[in-house]
Amino acid sequence: MQTENILDTVDQLISVIMPCYNAAPFVREAVASVMGQTYADTELVIVDDGSTDGSIDLLKQLAGEHPGRITLLFQNHEGPYVARNLALQHAKGLMLAFLDADDWWRDDLLEKLNAALDENTDASLAYCGWQNVGLQGTRGEPYVPPEYNEQDKAEKFLRAASPWPIHAALVRRPAVDEAGGFQTYLPTCMDYDFWLRIGLSSPIVLVPEVMAFYRHQREGQIISRQWRQAQNVWTVKKTFVRQHPELVAGLGPDKLRSLIDGGLLSRGYDNYWRRDLVSARHIFRLVLRTGGWKSKDLRYLLPALLPEKLYLALIGLAERNKTQHG
Repeated sequence: MQTENILDTVDQLISVIMPCYNAAPFVREAVASVMGQTYADTELVIVDDGSTDGSIDLLKQLAGEHPGRITLLFQNHEGPYVARNLALQHAKGLMLAFLDADDWWRDDLLEKLNAALDENTDASLAYCGWQNVGLQGTRGEPYVPPEYNEQDKAEKFLRAASPWPIHAALVRRPAVDEAGGFQTYLPTCMDYDFWLRIGLSSPIVLVPEVMAFYRHQREGQIISRQWRQAQNVWTVKKTFVRQHPELVAGLGPDKLRSLIDGGLLSRGYDNYWRRDLVSARHIFRLVLRTGGWKSKDLRYLLPALLPEKLYLALIGLAERNKTQHG
């Protein structure tokens, strides 16, 4: 009966898409944050991505607790972007939201984002603020992104590593269809590519409240792949500019080089000063090949050509000397 109600109100239906891979400790909370939304006309499409930790049995139990509102799909371990594309084929709503199985929402997120799109009929998506829960310092504080609908919209999008996380937006289905869903040529950062293609081709609207929450789990795990993230962000920017020159035509080649190659250099420095030296070395080596550096940067870039162990030892020695003579 509930399934029939959903189909009868498809014009108002919001489809939430959730990939799940080995998220048994967290997925119940994620599902509850969808089922408990104050916006009632909501379905949840979950794609299990080959879990081996008991997630599948738990998902079946959760689907039984919410008959007619949860669709379960299964695939081999092919990654979250392939999973989201599969879910898009089964989603029935004209509005779409994305939530990972270890994150959660405030209970009025869908209601407020949907209201913003009702008031701004020309906008393709609405986005909001978020919080990285579990990070220390300023990186763990609630954050509201800027208003991107201004003349320098393209510059702001390319300056960011991503304008908002995957679960901090509600998007109209026609915009997703026109974009062709998620590309899958990289294992990460395809959400950034997705928002670039949608957000720069049409108006968007900000709801300036923190309503989405990202669960940060292990610092070491995140740090170990920072250089890959930085390289993939750089690749996404280069690919997007090459494929959609009309959307960045107002920036000019010097500004684009600063935003893309200079942005990569900035990521390298950020990792260097946070002492994720493994990531800094990888990024600096890429910067030397791609450009975007000046002569003053070479004192940091050239040592990165050394083997990793020697590089780490050299930086450690320089720090000890600085401490002793500081």
